[in-house]
Amino acid sequence: MHRFKYKDGSLYCENVNVARIAKEVGTPLYIYSKNTLLDHYRKIRNALREVSPLICFSVKSNSNLAVLKTLVAAGAGLDIVSGGELYRAKLVKADPGKIVYAGVGKKRDEIMDAIRYGIFFFNVESDEELALINTCAGEMKRKVNVAVRINPDVRVLTHDYITTGMGGTKFGVDFKRARAIFRSSWKYRNTRIRGVHIHIGSQILGARPFQNAIKKVLKFLEANKIVVEYLNIGGGLGIVYSLEKPQTASRFAKDILPLVRKSKLKLILEPGRFISGNSGIMVTKVLFRKRTGQKNFIIVDSGMNDFVRPSLYEAYHTIAPVTKPQGRVKKRRYDIVGPICESGDFLAKNRTLPAVAQGSLLAVMGAGAYGYTMSSNYNSRPRAPEVMVDKKRFFVVKKREAYKDLVEGEAY
Repeated sequence: MHRFKYKDGSLYCENVNVARIAKEVGTPLYIYSKNTLLDHYRKIRNALREVSPLICFSVKSNSNLAVLKTLVAAGAGLDIVSGGELYRAKLVKADPGKIVYAGVGKKRDEIMDAIRYGIFFFNVESDEELALINTCAGEMKRKVNVAVRINPDVRVLTHDYITTGMGGTKFGVDFKRARAIFRSSWKYRNTRIRGVHIHIGSQILGARPFQNAIKKVLKFLEANKIVVEYLNIGGGLGIVYSLEKPQTASRFAKDILPLVRKSKLKLILEPGRFISGNSGIMVTKVLFRKRTGQKNFIIVDSGMNDFVRPSLYEAYHTIAPVTKPQGRVKKRRYDIVGPICESGDFLAKNRTLPAVAQGSLLAVMGAGAYGYTMSSNYNSRPRAPEVMVDKKRFFVVKKREAYKDLVEGEAY
């Protein structure tokens, strides 16, 4: 599942001692396992190899250049949602023929830049967006590929904030609007509507929601005699954070491949969390311990600005000591909280852990997706560094911000 393991009581990332990295780089910090990234990419690629899918890693899940370069070098495409992510794709020399551009709010200059680079597909989410892409393409004397993102109104058992395939969300168009877009496609002379796109949510543990969404979309295409070449089923495959039992890549493939074969459409996927989630951890140091009323608190040097998922999504992440205490150790129930001036600033609540010492290190597991990429400078805190481990070596792939970085570009 991942390459973070204990050896003689010490947590290792691949063959490097995590405590050693923390000592040299400082805390808080993010650590990524290069070979876990590659393992997970290859699992989904190999599971679906029968249909030769285009697998576009979701950059929003982890946009570090070293992560992107690792996956691009292994053959992955990229799923982007902004001009900034396109800029990152260019820096790692991603093949434009393997880039799909999603997102409901693309700006004119972002669209022009993407056309100029020659990306493979725009995933279109409204009539007005399609009209703007068509105008931009005409001005540049280009023809561009688009896929209509359909909201199939499929219920998914996940957090409301990461449910994107139900009616009432801002994503995609309903079947009625999709039909109208296809029927009026002749108006958009500078685009080629060559595909349909769905993305129903994130951290989805079973295949049934994917099957339901794919079936509804294929039925829609058949009923309306719509001919396309590509079916983009998005991402959303869940991972283990605690006691979840998500589908494996092979199980997922077994469940959806019959539908893909029947459709005879070329397959595109946009996995993010599945590839990067368990490939990373965040390491934090215990600053203080205190008891208030009936609560035991561990106050650490990372906060919701460093890792917002527990506060934003009430997400559960396993918290593990970087060095396991020896012998018989008392366990206590703690709230693990950060230094931010918000009651919502916590990493975990009511967790049973071995009694920890001031200065000891804790690892927040499964922090490789939507970790650093969602971090901020709230409370004027510099963002943490990022480290990549490759077997016996580690590299700082994003240095820690300094105070001067916080005021870059400000005038006073």
